[in-house]
Amino acid sequence: MTEQIEKRILSLEDRVNKLEEKISSRSAESVVADSKKKVSIKEFLMGKKVDDDVKRTLAIAYFLEHIEKHESVNTDDLKKAFGLAKSPSPSNINDKVNMNIKNAHMMEASEKKDNKKAWVLTATGEQFVETELNK
Repeated sequence: MTEQIEKRILSLEDRVNKLEEKISSRSAESVVADSKKKVSIKEFLMGKKVDDDVKRTLAIAYFLEHIEKHESVNTDDLKKAFGLAKSPSPSNINDKVNMNIKNAHMMEASEKKDNKKAWVLTATGEQFVETELNK
């Protein structure tokens, strides 16, 4: 009788292990699948506390750098992104960028982009978007 119980326990443990393996591999697959889903700029901004154009400009620049993989951004990139986000573009984007530079959230890029001045986020700016602007 004890031998039968031991066999049954081993059989059940084997089944549980196989089920756990399947569950963990499905979880890993779903994480990979989810990470491949591309978030829109509008969705990205909806998850941020952007109550003014300075923060919105910073968040959009972050999106372009980190999600769209731009090395730097210029006024054309920002204007286009505001449009894609269905958000009114500030009348003077350069002013909003300059305010972010003053806050040490952005800086001028080492090279121009499409013959226009370009900017990148600073580490402080990246951290600000990732922590302070989260809802």
